Amino acid sequence: MSGCRVCGGEVREFVDLGRQPLANGFLTRDELDREFFYRLAVGICLSCTMVQLVEEVPRHLRYHDAYPYHTSGTAQMRSHFEEDAQLFLATELAGPDPFFVEIGCNDGALLSPIADAGVRHLGVEPSGTVADMARGKGIRVLGDFFEEGTAEAIRASDGPADVIFGANTICHLAAVESLFAGVDALLRPGGVFVFEEPYLGAILDHTSFDQIYDEHFYFFAVRSVQAMAERFGFELVNVEHLTVHGGEIRYTLARSGQRRPTPEVDEVLAAEKARGLADLETLDRFASAIQHIRYDLVELLTRLRAQGRRVVGYGAPGKSTTLINYCGIGPDLLPFICDSTPSKQGRLAPGSHIPVRPPAEFSARYPDYAVLFAWNYADEIIAKEDGFRAAGGQWILYVPEVHIV
Repeated sequence: MSGCRVCGGEVREFVDLGRQPLANGFLTRDELDREFFYRLAVGICLSCTMVQLVEEVPRHLRYHDAYPYHTSGTAQMRSHFEEDAQLFLATELAGPDPFFVEIGCNDGALLSPIADAGVRHLGVEPSGTVADMARGKGIRVLGDFFEEGTAEAIRASDGPADVIFGANTICHLAAVESLFAGVDALLRPGGVFVFEEPYLGAILDHTSFDQIYDEHFYFFAVRSVQAMAERFGFELVNVEHLTVHGGEIRYTLARSGQRRPTPEVDEVLAAEKARGLADLETLDRFASAIQHIRYDLVELLTRLRAQGRRVVGYGAPGKSTTLINYCGIGPDLLPFICDSTPSKQGRLAPGSHIPVRPPAEFSARYPDYAVLFAWNYADEIIAKEDGFRAAGGQWILYVPEVHIV
């Protein structure tokens, strides 16, 4: 890596998770010889403090017609995006003939209630299958990547946007110069650019290093987002903590001088400074904690296998790929992973080639233990799988440390 993708400053690497496959690259056996690998390492810019991947995976390999993640896949996220939509409808979209654009709309979880309210909208989504799912809900979708040229074409056809929004998407876009040029081209005067993404502070607090994978190029903190916004003529005017995905922040940006920043911006900036969020010592402690999790999890799984215990995986989100491959876990320790996403079932997990099977195989013969890879939905999953607990089954979690519940 030659320098920071935001400001060009020097990037200091602080964690290396080794050779990794595409996080959502679930594959069939006849695709094994074509599997893509790259080095998954993370660094921090010593100038603007943006935490970022050292190596970028080409975007066409990450987002394609077979992209398997569905935003509407859990009750928690459906409820969250319904609340987001109602918030926008009551505030930024309450004026005459508003226009709302979502970058990376996926299957339309957020745009659906906005469309139902009769608000002009457009989703920009390059992954064909999920884009078609959104269209099936009556949502307007442009099948493309969001960048300056795309934004200019949208403005020419639809006019300026009151809100440009992204959820768990903006941190995926390495080319931030083109992103902000597009936002500037499309956003009306006084409009807002809002995005909610995994928070670096929460990742460090929970040692949730599995949130590091090819799709997450940046790991935002309030200080680094503020610096990024200012570099491209924008201003960070509000921040809100969210509980989804283990802890996120919703950032609200406007063009410089167009809105007054809320007190919360300075409050979170002060909190980040006090805890040393961007200090190299803090990041090095995080890297050390990751190694302890790898040792403890592999030791536990190896010991359970020696005792004749049956252990399987539960949930195959993209984050599971990082953990499994960093820890060197294979079918010898986890014979299969069950997941409710049809497009993953019958395929092999990236890198490890552990079979992915439907949830029916989990309940047909309950294991003794299950590693809960979808830990951010732990409450929802554990409540749903009460039969597993009733049969004596126990959950293995590894955030913030390896433990059994």
